[in-house]
Amino acid sequence: MESSDVELDLQRSVQAVLRELSAQAPALQSNRGMWRWSLHKKVERDPGKSPMLVRILLRELEKAESEDARHIIIPLLHTLMYVLTKATGITEELHRRTYAFCTRLLTLPAPYCTIALDCAIRLKTETAVPGTLYQRLVIAEQNLTSELYPYRERVFLFVDPELVSPSVCSALLLEIEAASGQQTPEACMRHVVSHALQAALGEACHAGALQRKLLASSRPALEGYFHAVVTAVEQMAREPSPSREGHLERLEEIYCSLLGPAVAARGRCGGDSLQDEPLSVPLPSPRITFHLWTDEEQLWKELVLFLRPQTQLRLSADLEALDLQGLLPDWELARASMLSTDSGIERDLPLGADELLAPGSPEAERAGLQRKGGIKKRVWPADIVMPGSWDGPPGLHRRTGRPSGDGELLPGVSRLHTARVLVLGDDRMLGRLARAYRNLRKRETQRFCLTPRLSLQLYYIPLLAPETSVASRRSELGELAAFLGRADPWYEGIVNSLCPTIHKLAEMPLSLDTSQTVDPFILDAITYYVRMGTQPVYFQIYTVKIFSGDLSQDPAEDIFLTELKVKIQDSKFPKDSFSPRRRGVAEGPGAELSICYQKALLSHRTREVTVSLRATGLVLKTLPASDTEVSGPTLCTPTAAPDTDHMCLKVSVTEIVKTSNLAGRSFSVVTNTFRTANIQIQSQDRRLLTLLLDKDSCRTYKDVVRFEVAPCPEPCSRTQKSKVLGLSSHQQEMERNKAKAKPLLIPINTFSGIVQ
Repeated sequence: MESSDVELDLQRSVQAVLRELSAQAPALQSNRGMWRWSLHKKVERDPGKSPMLVRILLRELEKAESEDARHIIIPLLHTLMYVLTKATGITEELHRRTYAFCTRLLTLPAPYCTIALDCAIRLKTETAVPGTLYQRLVIAEQNLTSELYPYRERVFLFVDPELVSPSVCSALLLEIEAASGQQTPEACMRHVVSHALQAALGEACHAGALQRKLLASSRPALEGYFHAVVTAVEQMAREPSPSREGHLERLEEIYCSLLGPAVAARGRCGGDSLQDEPLSVPLPSPRITFHLWTDEEQLWKELVLFLRPQTQLRLSADLEALDLQGLLPDWELARASMLSTDSGIERDLPLGADELLAPGSPEAERAGLQRKGGIKKRVWPADIVMPGSWDGPPGLHRRTGRPSGDGELLPGVSRLHTARVLVLGDDRMLGRLARAYRNLRKRETQRFCLTPRLSLQLYYIPLLAPETSVASRRSELGELAAFLGRADPWYEGIVNSLCPTIHKLAEMPLSLDTSQTVDPFILDAITYYVRMGTQPVYFQIYTVKIFSGDLSQDPAEDIFLTELKVKIQDSKFPKDSFSPRRRGVAEGPGAELSICYQKALLSHRTREVTVSLRATGLVLKTLPASDTEVSGPTLCTPTAAPDTDHMCLKVSVTEIVKTSNLAGRSFSVVTNTFRTANIQIQSQDRRLLTLLLDKDSCRTYKDVVRFEVAPCPEPCSRTQKSKVLGLSSHQQEMERNKAKAKPLLIPINTFSGIVQ
């Protein structure tokens, strides 16, 4: 195919991706995500097309910048960065043009400037040291041993067997195993060496001879080449001013040692016609482990197993007795201060036998004047166990930003491990994930082990059962996915479109023949999501305190993420005392409820509102239901304070209104809606309530007479508790109220966060 025909074909594919971003037609909606996948496959099968595709994408990005078409900038930028990471033979001029474009985006508001800054930082290194992004990605994802780049990543895929069919679980597991079977450590090391040499040497690299040499090399020899390439790349990348020419010289030496001076010289002189066709160097899929969700403690247990070396594993039936060798609790190291009880004057200290000073000596005179440090203060982050808020103060539940977990939280303790937790399911699965996340955070306040060493990233792929294909039922169980799709169009096209494809995969007959090479679309889409989805959207977790009709039972506490539904039971709880009922008073449908809630005002004052009404049920939702509420300035009433937007609940009450006329007494149903931060509801006429959390039938509470809902607070740590020691009772109360005011937010990663 001629160059003009190749460029035209790539241009058509890029235009198809752009049409998909603004498509409303059902024909285009059904193939969402496929255009992006096919575009990447074209350059993967023919690496020579990569520079041409980079030019086309850059041209479209510059056009979108000039026309202020911001809705396509982030998707195209992600596509471009993915191509640059995998490709070889990209010229320095293309790298510099891409870097210059990213620097121009820094003047735009978030999330454009946030993503552009991350891309510019990576491009600056890639321009001087080609192949750095690919090498670091493969080393981290495949857990290859390297002293210069010791980072490790793993994708944990959690599927709840109660919510996902066995056929879907089997299909996903087979696709993951088929891909992982071809990604041996030796193959990954060959890919790293081959990609680094082709990216640096370009057309001077004899790709065919290089591949044959690497395939014929023994494991020790291959490891030697791998470590030599990694050392050359990492040392140059860490230089204050890395030189592309110096990097080229070092890799030429490795190239000559691999193929010999004669073959290397023939390649530079263009003596072999086969060298003009660059060989494709695949980017292996990340290491994915498949887990069936069994209990809430499983998440913490799997993270501990990932963090610890395999040689030190020793699990106990009791999770509290889990041996964490080498992972001692760090909360003792993270004390805010060390309080001394002495006066701070040396002469007041008790002297030992060897500390007697001669009267009148110069040492004795200095001892009466010198002071000894009474408080050894160590500076730590103010919210040391709150990784969700290290990026800044808590904001809207739709707040976005750079994911936390980069850098050191404790001096000398590096976060070398990244756990990417991906859950498949509907809103019920997210509710269970929120409970596990809250338990994990509470456990970390007691044993500060995982947080300083592990970066936790959460991802979500909606997967609804086939029988729930009815539009109303689908929207009911996929509210959070719909919200993310409205907030991030690229998430809508790449992630939300996977649900029907996964079910089609489950319906296909299983093929046990692994000799055939297939292109796993679902695995590629998952890989693209966990690699490029770096911008989290934070959601408020709410806590509910439940009081049963049985006074002998203690109140129960639980949390919910998306919805709390209240139904009226037919049964009643027993009277405390005999109260005769008046004759002639007929009970209406529903129950008499007393509702007390707080209104957040612009003045930051709270106003309590108490109403009594008869209702047949009510629903508390945490997510906005329309597009206007996603990008609007507030989620509360127009008079609500922006600082409390993330605490707003949308309460819908189905009220029974009684009317009397000549025909008799009648009842009508009216739905009232209001927004609040905290709410208390109590049954007034002995009617019992049933609570359903996050639409999950396994989380149902019956025989309820009263419940209270409020934003779930951030778990209090030992470090925070130590700060209130030594303070007055009033100051202690203020510190506790300050700690309670911090809400617990759960981050779900997307491609761009909220696009305003």
